[in-house]
Amino acid sequence: MDTAELIKKVRQIEIKTKGLSQNIFAGQYHSAFKGRGMAFSEVREYQYGDDIRDIDWNVTARYNKPFIKIFEEERELTVMLMIDVSGSLDFGSTEVYKRNIVTEVAATLAFSAMQNNDKIGVIFFSDKIEKFIPPKKGKKHILYIIRELIDFTPESNQTDVGVALRYLTNAIKKRCTTFIISDFMDSPDFERAMTIANKKHDLVALQIYDDLETMLPSVGLMKLLDAESQKEVWIDTSSRKTREMYERHFEKQLYYSQQSFSKSKVDNVIMSTKDDYVKALLALFKKRN
Repeated sequence: MDTAELIKKVRQIEIKTKGLSQNIFAGQYHSAFKGRGMAFSEVREYQYGDDIRDIDWNVTARYNKPFIKIFEEERELTVMLMIDVSGSLDFGSTEVYKRNIVTEVAATLAFSAMQNNDKIGVIFFSDKIEKFIPPKKGKKHILYIIRELIDFTPESNQTDVGVALRYLTNAIKKRCTTFIISDFMDSPDFERAMTIANKKHDLVALQIYDDLETMLPSVGLMKLLDAESQKEVWIDTSSRKTREMYERHFEKQLYYSQQSFSKSKVDNVIMSTKDDYVKALLALFKKRN
């Protein structure tokens, strides 16, 4: 992609997603995520109605009467975007590829974070860490992120969500809100890594899929290319058994990922490339309020 075309695409994404973050998501983002960043402020004596989970047992033992910890909302959060850049994102049955939706969703979240004075960073991953952009503030930083979202070329086509999650746990020391955006398909087991990451950080999973991944049309012989392994295979889509096997594979992958989110206690939303991702994000924000 030449420079002029890239600048044009960045501008298009900026206009659309910045408008969404300003007009639709500003309040919802703040209430869904801002209140999750709490910093210890002081202690005071326990009062009737206080949450016993806030009791400071060390101070309580010292003075022989209950004291609780007082927390105040942190003035800024660190937001991390974990972006799957593996080959399977270059798929779409319409004009919109999964990667296009990932880019727009990530840009919308980035502008929402900027409006709330939060730092934002990015981890691009495949089956390894492809690129790390440290958290910063400001429009210039956001536009750099959008350029990378549009024009980044990974070294690997494979996927390993667990590798990315372990990197997040080790590299980001301070608790942050992290959006991991992926199709979560054909990735090795990531449940344990996700559980550990979610205990340290506030993790949210955004799962993208395309309708053609859920079922095959009956159109006779069709050549399929695995975008990650680059293997090609001819299949007979007129065979009901073949179509059913294809559908079961998707359902199995979807069930596995949803089970992993549930067991890891990770908030998540799933959206098709044909869905209105604005509605999906609003539903996620509402669920967290």
